[in-house]
Amino acid sequence: MPESVDFDVIIAGCGPTGAVLAAELRLHDVRVLVVERQTEPPPSLVRLVSLHVRSLELMAMRGLLDRLLALGRRRPVGGVFAAIPTPAPPDLESAYLLGIPQPVVDGVLEEHAISLGAEVRRGCAVVGFTQGDSVTVELSDGSSVRARYLVGCDGARSTVRKALGVGFVGEPSRNDTLMGELEVGVPHEEVAARTAEIRATMPWFSVSPFGETCRVVVPAVGVSEDREATLDDFKQALHAIAGTDFGVHSPRWLSRFGDSTRLAERYRDGRVLLAGDAAHIHPPAGGQGLNLGVQDAVNLGWKLAGLLAGWGTEAVLDTYETERRPVAEDVLNNTRAQVLLASAEPGAQAVRRLLTELMDLDEANRFLIEKITAIGIRYDLGSDTDQVGRRMPDVELTEGTLYDRLRHGRGTLLDPGGQLSVGGWADRVDVIVDAALDGPVLLRPDGYVAWAGDGPLEACLARWFGPSEVAAQ
Repeated sequence: MPESVDFDVIIAGCGPTGAVLAAELRLHDVRVLVVERQTEPPPSLVRLVSLHVRSLELMAMRGLLDRLLALGRRRPVGGVFAAIPTPAPPDLESAYLLGIPQPVVDGVLEEHAISLGAEVRRGCAVVGFTQGDSVTVELSDGSSVRARYLVGCDGARSTVRKALGVGFVGEPSRNDTLMGELEVGVPHEEVAARTAEIRATMPWFSVSPFGETCRVVVPAVGVSEDREATLDDFKQALHAIAGTDFGVHSPRWLSRFGDSTRLAERYRDGRVLLAGDAAHIHPPAGGQGLNLGVQDAVNLGWKLAGLLAGWGTEAVLDTYETERRPVAEDVLNNTRAQVLLASAEPGAQAVRRLLTELMDLDEANRFLIEKITAIGIRYDLGSDTDQVGRRMPDVELTEGTLYDRLRHGRGTLLDPGGQLSVGGWADRVDVIVDAALDGPVLLRPDGYVAWAGDGPLEACLARWFGPSEVAAQ
């Protein structure tokens, strides 16, 4: 690394996307700085999110699943599309999601990144940058740092994306929602009774007790746009919907979100990349946002690390966008559809009833569940073999499971017969010889199948892991 460069990679934002990316890079000894505007993580435990099947698999691959399972609550995977209450098909491969407070997820992922050696600076944000043969990043504390790459994981209003001049194309929010954690000034029984009345016609309204506080979700009716939510906004919106503000006071946190649908025109410009909400935003239907960002990070991490290590190529790094941008496009499309299906308009309700009938067909139900939970993704890796480009499910080995063996974030050759070798790629690719395996498979570090006996193994190793001679250079 040139002496004039302080870090290999600077990451703007320490949410789930930034934290996972930092951890993935550290698995390959990349020197990482993460800067985060917030001085402390939000304290709320009522900001619940769902970790979907593919994200849970990735957590298992990095040794974090058991910890997260202990902190969340499993729930059935059925009913994830447009909240249509259809149970999952009985033979679905993975049958649960994990409901968990987002601050808990954030904390676990940040601690994981730090434990691997990532440096996190809180109360500090990117305010600008210039790039050439490196990236000079200006920080809000008045300092500047230089890195070989900068990745914007700094959310929907990304400073990095705006400074890069990348368009954020799509539709503005039509329906904003306020969500927060507040105390109420009336008995919880009174709140519950009135909430039940409203939810009969407005199911997305909620004032739910959570310990001494309540989780409030209310349409932002009559509330001014383009600013942070305030306590007065909640009072005004509650009065408009419920006829009372329930005496809300002492907010623990307040937020506002809309149903904007936007996608970055490109994910990379020179030495600067975008991931997570900085690259795409969409309505929260189906709870896909956090999962989409985490999966961006795992896809990007090993590709950027390989380029920094000298064995990766620009062509492989460019597959980050060619693989992940279509996934984001699909999420934007399915959330648009789900928002329409939530409308009370007669036409939308007629379509919802028809779709509900179709979801009684196992294949239709499975297709939608696999779409929302990301286990149906197949990257186009140029092979007609169906397994190639798909994620490898966990399998039982003679000792332990496959995912237990993938914690180092390296490529992995699965060889049931013990007849294969990775030769000069052994510094980047592990080999698992186990008769319990069904067939020979080469896995990328993100757990997707790159080769399954379709063509020369060496050509596939060279495509994804560079020339075999790198270790000797």
